[in-house]
Amino acid sequence: MRTKKQSKLRLVAYFIKGSFYLFALSVFFNLILVFTTVLIPRIIGFTVDCVLQNDPLMGENVLIASLLGGVEFVKSHYYIVLIALLALALTAGISKFFNLYVNSKADEKLMQRMRNKLFCHLLVLPMSWHYKHMTGDILQRCTSDMQTILNFISAQMMSLIRILVLVSISLVFMFMMDVTLALIAATTIPAMFVYSLIFQLKAKKHFRKCDEEEGVLSARAQENLSAARVVRAFGRESYERDRFNAQNEYYTGLWVNLLRRLAVYWSSSDLLASLQLLLIIAFGTVFALRGSVTEGELIVFISYNAMLIGPVRELGRIVSNMSKAGVSLERIGEIINAEPEDYGRLNRPLKGDIVFDDVSFSYDKPTLSHLSFTVKEGSTLGIIGATGSGKSTIAHLLAGLIRPSGGSISIGGVDITSATLRDLRRSVGLVLQNGYVYSGTIGDNLAAVGGSDAQIRRCAEIACFDDVIRGFSAGYDTVIGEKGVTLSGGQRQRLCIARTLMKNAPILIFDDSFSALDSETDLKLRTNLSEAYKNTTVIIISHRIATVMNADNIIVLDDGKIIEEGSSAELLNKGGVYKKIYDRQTGGGAK
Repeated sequence: MRTKKQSKLRLVAYFIKGSFYLFALSVFFNLILVFTTVLIPRIIGFTVDCVLQNDPLMGENVLIASLLGGVEFVKSHYYIVLIALLALALTAGISKFFNLYVNSKADEKLMQRMRNKLFCHLLVLPMSWHYKHMTGDILQRCTSDMQTILNFISAQMMSLIRILVLVSISLVFMFMMDVTLALIAATTIPAMFVYSLIFQLKAKKHFRKCDEEEGVLSARAQENLSAARVVRAFGRESYERDRFNAQNEYYTGLWVNLLRRLAVYWSSSDLLASLQLLLIIAFGTVFALRGSVTEGELIVFISYNAMLIGPVRELGRIVSNMSKAGVSLERIGEIINAEPEDYGRLNRPLKGDIVFDDVSFSYDKPTLSHLSFTVKEGSTLGIIGATGSGKSTIAHLLAGLIRPSGGSISIGGVDITSATLRDLRRSVGLVLQNGYVYSGTIGDNLAAVGGSDAQIRRCAEIACFDDVIRGFSAGYDTVIGEKGVTLSGGQRQRLCIARTLMKNAPILIFDDSFSALDSETDLKLRTNLSEAYKNTTVIIISHRIATVMNADNIIVLDDGKIIEEGSSAELLNKGGVYKKIYDRQTGGGAK
């Protein structure tokens, strides 16, 4: 299944779906705020011209006079102007309150939707995608980039709507009062917009570079926090500190360079706005002395111009921030548009013989080459070979974590690529050498795939872990810390084995997951498995001959190819690679 590519606009539309009505309500309160703000200077102008100066009623002053009860009524009741201004100010304050309240609620719903979308999509992306992306960079996209998008949609986009309405209404009133002064005020608006647009185009690549390098910095921090014990064990504190400092210095330098550009932009924008205000005051004073505008109109005009200067400068900020939001949308879009892992639509349990037919796979170079073998249902297959020979790749292919670049893999005659991933993952239980342990309690980890307390204890007993758990003071409620830091390597492996057994899958794969166990525990665990899961197909991958020698069939891998295959006795009689490994590990003991 291929995902539909999402453009920036489609992404924004998807994210605000569900909170659109809240943003619309926020726009409504924003408009009320704008209208009340624009009316206040008009009432002041009417009071100066028609009430204090006794100028004749003209234009919109006629409407204002009628709303206030007439000029004569206002002259004898000056407080009515104060009441009108207070009413407008109160309306503006209430509108602003509800605008902020509704907008904050919309913020949280928007952020919730973005988090859910990204997290759920990350869960279905193939391992090949995760191999190419650092965890720190992914986290940075899911935090910093999402916050940038949220700020733009909820704050800057709302401000953009308010600014456009405010500028439009103010300019209309200004042109109604004096065309020449209005033209002087209006000419700076396109100049600032064009200037902001040019800056946006130039700043976009710098914002993207800063975001990318922040991801690298986050990845380095995450790696060191995850491998804190390794860093200390090898005395790499100074090396890692220097490496982090170098990246941090480079990242800081990028932002300093960008902020220098921003400083030039803001200062030049301020200069342009100051020159515009100076022209308005100078020409307005001359026009007032000539009588082409009244004193009240000049006051109103300067008020409207003051309303324009701030929003127009803010418009420049919004336009420049648009580039940063665009970069964040691109980076999140790279996740959303990444193809999820998907196999087929055949909805049926997978059970039966496992057949690898001419299977090949490559990472940067070929890992498996034309591999063919069969695992009979209910039998045990042992896989042994040197490091890098492709043993784990076989496990990952069978579990559907990666897809073969050639050939086919079938279970019970069904090609696994035609089955649903849900059925495939239910049918295959995989235990990795370095299995992941969640923070929390032992019981929480074992119950991660569901099951009753009785099932949990039974699987723990089979994995030779129940006695260990009962030795802890809190038993199954023992908190084991992040990644099971309080457990030994062998205990973590047994916990992961027990957790996988909870799936009750017809196929079990143990990818060198007995490596940290002592020989006695290794033997006891395998004995428990053979007794409890007689009809289960088991694949054991190991470097230890003793772990695989009782398997029904054993394959020896070398450089992605099967060089030997057979039972342990058959392979020992051949006197090949298996025999050499056996002699080396047993000291040439009896067969």
